[in-house]
Amino acid sequence: MKENKLVKQIKSGAIFIYPTDTVYGLGCNALNKKAVEKIKQIKGRDKNKPLSIIAPSKSWILKNLIAKKSIVNKYLPGKYTLILKKKNPNYLSYVSKTNTLGIRIPKHKFTKLIQKAGVPFITTSVNLSGEKSASSLKDINKNIIKKVDMIINSGILSGKPSTIILENGQTLKR
Repeated sequence: MKENKLVKQIKSGAIFIYPTDTVYGLGCNALNKKAVEKIKQIKGRDKNKPLSIIAPSKSWILKNLIAKKSIVNKYLPGKYTLILKKKNPNYLSYVSKTNTLGIRIPKHKFTKLIQKAGVPFITTSVNLSGEKSASSLKDINKNIIKKVDMIINSGILSGKPSTIILENGQTLKR
């Protein structure tokens, strides 16, 4: 698929199954509230449970969240989700009703395409709430596959979810 067409679809609110450096994700433009709500519905997820995002850049993180540059540079890009306080607690409130936001920049070539859209992108494992994450497309529930606009195949992934890092650099056990 052409890069420009993909960026256009991201911006328009398309729902994607895509690869990361850990597991397959389910995502969309995080600025599109309708698309975000659709992802929660597809997953059967509690509407109040926060989602994480793939940041368009490290500078976007520093602009919108309270973050130490050293922590951001240490863990991103990589197999980590940073839990950071929002500068504006109401920002992306339909993504996370709390004053924090989970942020990722996976170390995967598809992430670079997502980032070309210049918008935050929802990232959540592509499974029904409570089920095991998918490390290959064959692991994905068929009902989810029917409800997405696009699937990006990258073969078999590591299968291990990202490590959660709190704002102080402390690792949260899963």
